[in-house]
Amino acid sequence: MKAESLRNRVLPALICAIASLAIFSGCHVNRPDADHAKTQILYSAVLSDPRTFNPILITDATSSSLTSDLFESLIRVNPVTTLPEPGLAEKWDIAPDSKSITFHLRHDVKWFDGQPVTAHDVLFTLDVIYDPKVPNSIRPAITIDHQRIVAEAPDDYTVVMHLPKPFAPLLYSIGIPVMPAHILEPVWKAGDFNHTWGIDTAPEKLIGNGPYQMTHYTQGQLVRYDRNENYWMKDEHGGQLPRLHGQTVTIVPDQNTEYLRYLAGQIDVYGPRTEEVSPLQDKVAKHELEVQVQQIGIDTGSLFFTFNRNPRHYVKNGVTNPKLNWFTDLKFLQAMAHMVDKKSIIDLVFHQLAVPAVADISPENKIFHNPDLKDYEYDPKLAAEMLEAAGYHLVKPDLRTDPKGNRLEFDLTTNTGTPERNEMCTIFKQDIESLGIKVNYRPLEFTTLVDKLDSSFDWDCVLIGFTGGIEPNDGANFYRSSGNLHLWDPNQPTPATPWEAEIDTLLDEGASEMDPNKRAPYYWRIQQILHDQLPIIETVRQQRYASWKNSLENYQPKVWGLYKPEWMEFKAD
Repeated sequence: MKAESLRNRVLPALICAIASLAIFSGCHVNRPDADHAKTQILYSAVLSDPRTFNPILITDATSSSLTSDLFESLIRVNPVTTLPEPGLAEKWDIAPDSKSITFHLRHDVKWFDGQPVTAHDVLFTLDVIYDPKVPNSIRPAITIDHQRIVAEAPDDYTVVMHLPKPFAPLLYSIGIPVMPAHILEPVWKAGDFNHTWGIDTAPEKLIGNGPYQMTHYTQGQLVRYDRNENYWMKDEHGGQLPRLHGQTVTIVPDQNTEYLRYLAGQIDVYGPRTEEVSPLQDKVAKHELEVQVQQIGIDTGSLFFTFNRNPRHYVKNGVTNPKLNWFTDLKFLQAMAHMVDKKSIIDLVFHQLAVPAVADISPENKIFHNPDLKDYEYDPKLAAEMLEAAGYHLVKPDLRTDPKGNRLEFDLTTNTGTPERNEMCTIFKQDIESLGIKVNYRPLEFTTLVDKLDSSFDWDCVLIGFTGGIEPNDGANFYRSSGNLHLWDPNQPTPATPWEAEIDTLLDEGASEMDPNKRAPYYWRIQQILHDQLPIIETVRQQRYASWKNSLENYQPKVWGLYKPEWMEFKAD
């Protein structure tokens, strides 16, 4: 999972629906060539700049999306079947005892600089991930009984991984970007890996092995890619893949502006927000816009409020900030859960194209989603009664205090550039303040917000979205008490609470069960614990839609990702 501003959210009306030509005239953005079939350049957009170009260090979705085409993994997951498929490894063999797996690498894969991709690159990548000096979100997902996977290379194109015990998630968890040892191993050994391939790195120095090479990056403006002419994958006729000759990704911090650019033909693919779905469909029906609009499913991730429980932030010089006592008080958290007005959020923010989120794992995950959880109904009267019973008294109409007489007041934040989240926070703030609790709402630019979440820990309450995966154990960096994305209290040396210790144990036990149907109860129990203990307070999941130009062929968005993206190409109009 990665903390990010993933979801395409929006307010009930476009505030930028005026003078779009005037807006565009002030933007330094290249307009797609009219002859897409000739240029074969795909134009798209992201909401923020990347934080890093180093795939091992990534914790946000923008950095991930902007580097995903640069690097290949041993295995990829088919978004239609949700099953593992060959990547750099053309095949693999699992031992009868399920405690070792042998990957056979392709012999025809090269790095951008022409050097061959070998087993040594895989071993090096694992060494970096397991290095405690390299902070990353991958390590928890491939740590088994507190042990690393031991790997060896009998030859240049064979990798054997030895596991301390059977580990069911391996084929999903091992889909990690393989890094070039001949470039980065000396850097790692010198102790400089964490400062390598930042956003100030010249694109030509990013040596990958994927379908595209980055050729240009201008902060706050755009990223360009050219096709990797030596990419290993071929189509069914032996033709070169990818079929596109390149990509240009513009950085557009405001979703309203991104939508206007899509309408003006400046970008080719777009994830419409709920309020835009009907207008787009109307434009298509009236032949005003030559695009496809397709529903692809319910959001696979999770969008939630969470309160900071990190004592490293709230305990200074032996003095505990009273907020820590509130945010670890289950009665307080239950009252907050009863103040999330999901119906209003669905109706007013998502135009009824959303559903209440109750469990952490999306219903799109058919095996591992827990359907039996009972939602916290919106009930301000009950919330007020619960607070009173717990000693949080309303001493004046707009003033509630804790049992020690401290005024209840906290900061609320989310990332800028996503109007839906702003509207959700506004609704939540108004409802919480009706209880006599003061809420200071301060949205932050996304990279600043992520720095607070994973570095300074200087925050009280945040509305944030996490991606969701097919394999629950891939979220170990979020679920585990020691995980760096265990937001409310990350990187714990030992579990701070019994329920967090239970989740750690359930992850270990669930990963050891090879039968998916027998594994499900472990993850159902984890969702039950999160629901009961409320480290996160679920909100809603929107219906996801995709839209793209009619001239773009083989663009196949699925709820779990793009199907066969290498086959995309523009046809003649």
